[in-house]
Amino acid sequence: NENLLIIGNSGVGKTTLMHLLAGLLKSNSGSIKLFDQELSQLSSHQLDRFRKKNIGIVFQRPHFVNSLTVKENLQLAQYIANKKDNNRIDSILKNLNIFDKSNKKTNQLSQGEKQRASIALAIVNSPKLILADEPTGALDSATSDSVMELLKEINREGMTVFVITHEEDIAEQTDRIVRLKDGVIISDEKVNKT
Repeated sequence: NENLLIIGNSGVGKTTLMHLLAGLLKSNSGSIKLFDQELSQLSSHQLDRFRKKNIGIVFQRPHFVNSLTVKENLQLAQYIANKKDNNRIDSILKNLNIFDKSNKKTNQLSQGEKQRASIALAIVNSPKLILADEPTGALDSATSDSVMELLKEINREGMTVFVITHEEDIAEQTDRIVRLKDGVIISDEKVNKT
């Protein structure tokens, strides 16, 4: 249930770490254990099922089926997970202030709206872990603050949130900061919120 920030300059391995944690990449050595499951022991099919059940990903560049509307993209994600809950979809879109964009194609959205739709896609199936890669990277400061507030709210709902970024100014909005340099963790500290 932490809201964790993984921070480092461009090229230090943040996105690679996210892809390893999501099981999108296999590690060359070591092990990754999430929710009592050793990821290296899972087949591709098992990894897909594991992700579908446990992990929501907010990619640096949002991944949508552009021929579908925002709501249809969320319905597709639910269908893949053998779920159907239009009330949850509507509730998420309202909470993210994009309910009025439900029937728009994703390529008709502003950058901030796409980022919020991407968050909706990541949380629609109530995963245990959210991995958000540079969720505020292409946003103005007001929209960036809004996205970080949404991720904090998601964390308060019981989901663990990993925010991967190079932006130092959002560090105080998290519970814990892990710093990377040259592919190595150089510090891991709790944020002192006095």
